[in-house]
Amino acid sequence: MLFQDWNSLLRVLLVGSLAYPALVLFLRVSGKRTLAKLNAFDLVVTVALGSTLATVLLNRSVTLAEGLVALLLLIGLQFLVAWLSVRSGRFSDLVKSEPTLLLHKGQLLEAAMRRQRVTRAEMLAALRAGGLSGPENAESVVLETDGTLSVVPAGQG
Repeated sequence: MLFQDWNSLLRVLLVGSLAYPALVLFLRVSGKRTLAKLNAFDLVVTVALGSTLATVLLNRSVTLAEGLVALLLLIGLQFLVAWLSVRSGRFSDLVKSEPTLLLHKGQLLEAAMRRQRVTRAEMLAALRAGGLSGPENAESVVLETDGTLSVVPAGQG
């Protein structure tokens, strides 16, 4: 359970030393958008890349070449989805969500909060993180497509 053999450790060191730089290179070539935190789809791809790298490192039945092809496939699909999203409004609507207004001019929009499953406590925490003492000090709070809450202080809307 704690130690199997030296070959396993050497394999992890060798494969990791090759797979990690390859992943960094693939990401540099594919551009900043590949790991952007813009929507749920981007998050899924980021998690899948990490999972794939871990599988390549730890699963003996997955060769380095297979792992690199899997990483390239995920990055290629992410590139394709981003490319299509920029060129097609219909496709973009299919894979991306829209920001949601949760507070307007100091008033909590309860129905929108319920639809987005945001609690009053989470809203108040976002206001405090934005330096505001309460809803009355906010122009708006928006649930962004990446899941973050953006706070606009009153008088800045």
